[in-house]
Amino acid sequence: MRISVLDNDTTQAELICQVLNGAGHSCQAFDSGKDLLGQLRKDSTDLLIVDWQVTDVPAAELLRRAKEKLAPNTPTMFLAGTSAEDDIVAGVTAGADDYLVKPLRRGELVARTQALLRRAYPSQNGAEQLQFGPYVFETRPGRLMMDGEQIDVTHKEFNLALLFFRNLGRPLSRAYIHESIWVRETAIPSRTMDTHVSRVRNKLRLRPENGFRLVPVYSYGYRLEKLGA
Repeated sequence: MRISVLDNDTTQAELICQVLNGAGHSCQAFDSGKDLLGQLRKDSTDLLIVDWQVTDVPAAELLRRAKEKLAPNTPTMFLAGTSAEDDIVAGVTAGADDYLVKPLRRGELVARTQALLRRAYPSQNGAEQLQFGPYVFETRPGRLMMDGEQIDVTHKEFNLALLFFRNLGRPLSRAYIHESIWVRETAIPSRTMDTHVSRVRNKLRLRPENGFRLVPVYSYGYRLEKLGA
């Protein structure tokens, strides 16, 4: 999963990323709220970790602005000082999903992070059935149904379709799609992604008459839109 970490202390931010990268995630560190918000305008993240004492943007304001750019189910965690009860109350009140008290312990960091990700993205942690209108995704064994009829899709097509539906209405950059679907393939031809997107569009009949539209976002990526009420 992609994780963004904001901490004015670059050493701590890098340490957090080192720990989470070691747990199998892709972590990016930021040392200013402005830089983080700028990145969220361009690309997505699966989990946000914020130091409550960030200096350039008030933490509650930063969390509010970040949530405007994140998918609704994106979890957020904040870091609080050892005795900062007021910070903990403020963070929870601002809508954070969890918190950690400094100094951080590596085992707890990984455990709490994994727990947040499991709750937010159940489809990645076991057999689940997710429904979006007429589409039903059964994550094991990777079966996709439309109006009760199975759609013949490959493993990558299934994951790509689910990625779009989980981010309905949000533009996804080509880089994010690449990292999410072609995880271990460092470079793929541009036409490979476009071909897969075209197949998903055609096989799922993502056309206005069916209530959905999968469209390119110029010089950026793709967005799945839900039409009508």
